[in-house]
Amino acid sequence: MTSYIIYSICIIVIIISFFKDKEKTKIGIKNGLKSFENIMPQFLFIMIIISIVLCVVNPIIISKLIGPESNFLGILLSSIVGSITMMPTFVAFSTGDSLLRSGAGIAQVSALISTLTMVGILTFTLEASYIGKKAAFYRNFLAFLFAFFVAFFVGGVLG
Repeated sequence: MTSYIIYSICIIVIIISFFKDKEKTKIGIKNGLKSFENIMPQFLFIMIIISIVLCVVNPIIISKLIGPESNFLGILLSSIVGSITMMPTFVAFSTGDSLLRSGAGIAQVSALISTLTMVGILTFTLEASYIGKKAAFYRNFLAFLFAFFVAFFVGGVLG
């Protein structure tokens, strides 16, 4: 139902924009399609990898490693994997959904998604070149700690 509402709003806004300024609307739609075209290969590659992993690793293993009973060790494992792995945010959420359906715990998936979106070990050198090593380290370290806070909060509220 929410999807229908969002799509309806988008269509209405595009129609309003088109009547207001046809050229800008056409440029905006072209830019959006280019962005979609650039994101799609990454998205498909990551979804294929996740699908293969979920086919190979059965839900019992996922449940043991990052299930609700894995407690702090599962959260730590999820946080480490999320810190090392790099994927777009929209893929992180669909990955989290797949893991939840395969037996992962809410707190563990919260930690994974938090670190996927906020901590970047693979991008550390690039980040450090812009804001400095010390600032990049502190930002990533605090984001890593914040992921535990998120995990325990979400796990406590929803778990």
